Amino acid sequence: MLKQINTKRVVIGGVLGAIAWVAWGFAIQLAVLGKMYPEAQQAGYFLQQPRYGFFPFAWIGLELALALICAALYAAVREGWGPGPGTALRLGLMVGFAAGFPLSFAMATWSPAPRTFPMWWMLELWVGAVVATLIAGWYYRE
Repeated sequence: MLKQINTKRVVIGGVLGAIAWVAWGFAIQLAVLGKMYPEAQQAGYFLQQPRYGFFPFAWIGLELALALICAALYAAVREGWGPGPGTALRLGLMVGFAAGFPLSFAMATWSPAPRTFPMWWMLELWVGAVVATLIAGWYYRE
């Protein structure tokens, strides 16, 4: 018989995971890429002003949505894969790959911007998904 998913724990775990994911993303943007953006803008690789002024808020919302998806998927697969960090890690690696690798690989292949940008964008999504899923898995109980 299938176990009932604890939706409240999924949501709270997803929010906790999103907080860590957003913090990881801010660390990358501020510590690693922040100094490179003005140079890339001057070279014409990026716009001087964002096309969508609300982008930072939308990005945080997208990472929240992805963290909630990771938490829900963890709750759904733990019966078959078993509860624990191994399942969370496996799932986070899969979601992170799907979220971060394809577009970053395309950007590294076709964009004239330095490959450092898509590499760190990929790591923001991939590592963020792993961390968010590990946190959601740690918090989740039936």
